[in-house]
Amino acid sequence: MIDEIRLRNFKCFRDLSLKTSSLTVLTGANGSGKTSILHSLLLIRQIVRQPERRYVELNGVGALELGGAEDIINRNASEDLAEVELLDAKSKWRRWAFGTTSSNSTNTLNATVVERPNDCLEKLAGPAPQFSYLCAERFGPRDVLGASAIDINELDVGSRGEFVAQVLAAFGRSRVRSGRIAKSSTKSVSADLLHQTESWMTKIVCPTYIEAEWFPNTSVTRLRFKAPGQIAEPTRAPNAGFGISYALPIIVAALRAEVGGILLVENPEAHLHPSGQSSIGGFLAQVAADGVQIIVETHSDHVLNGIRVAVADGSASLSTQKVAIHFFQAGGDGAQNHQSMELRQSGQLSVWPAGFFDQARVDLAALATKRRRAQ
Repeated sequence: MIDEIRLRNFKCFRDLSLKTSSLTVLTGANGSGKTSILHSLLLIRQIVRQPERRYVELNGVGALELGGAEDIINRNASEDLAEVELLDAKSKWRRWAFGTTSSNSTNTLNATVVERPNDCLEKLAGPAPQFSYLCAERFGPRDVLGASAIDINELDVGSRGEFVAQVLAAFGRSRVRSGRIAKSSTKSVSADLLHQTESWMTKIVCPTYIEAEWFPNTSVTRLRFKAPGQIAEPTRAPNAGFGISYALPIIVAALRAEVGGILLVENPEAHLHPSGQSSIGGFLAQVAADGVQIIVETHSDHVLNGIRVAVADGSASLSTQKVAIHFFQAGGDGAQNHQSMELRQSGQLSVWPAGFFDQARVDLAALATKRRRAQ
């Protein structure tokens, strides 16, 4: 597990130390650096998976589009060098440094690896289900999806969820760990991946039966959906809505993730009703409690509140010490714009800074003021 991330001269961060835990929540203003933290881990993953290369690609891998080396080195850095350090659970630091050289300092789409450790974090380098990343721009509803040519044992849902139908078709009957079983008050549900995915989709989005097909000898897959009790033919994905398509790969990746594995998720709340946003927060807390390290970037107070409720009522069996919450504000050099807060057993937070999910209160106060003046 990654216990701390340090960034120096990386994008907007001159010097940042970020404590991480089983479930790490990154919140805050647009353009404040939250996604850059995930990008730093994705770059390190590329470096450790290609130890023979002297450079790391900044574009086209894992949904990254970072430009050139000059785009990832802080503009106020004293040298053309960015650094990422990771602290593991055994209190061992590992440092990577990358930057420009005379051979790639202009108009190139990679960065030269200047320093790397002799070893690395196994799960960070591993294939799915040891590591998965879901970016913010996931695939919306599609009539057909593709199929990856990767070894079936390393198959991932894809950074945009583009291979989720293939994963369900290939592994739908695989067993889900007991710690991630959806609690149902109505009936017993099979513990296989397909049925647990349906159970969680029902709790988070809407009651849903899923048909996942991988057509033989082709790179074509398909998802179709059916409401419980529906007699007619299943509904095509484009007629099922964006909430299903956006939430589905997150649920599948989380249910498949290995104990000790790493899951990065951007904006799990996208296209979900507020109640679904809260439910997916509780779901991620339950998966983190079952041994998966999750780092989630979110703009949703409902996702955060779902996590808080799951910890407070014990439904996730996740201790407060295993939740790290960080708030970022635009501006500063990365140290000044970052504030950490603790989650207490009651679900309360140790601090509530200005700008931290307080817009509803601000707007209601403005409306109250208008109402008083109108009287």
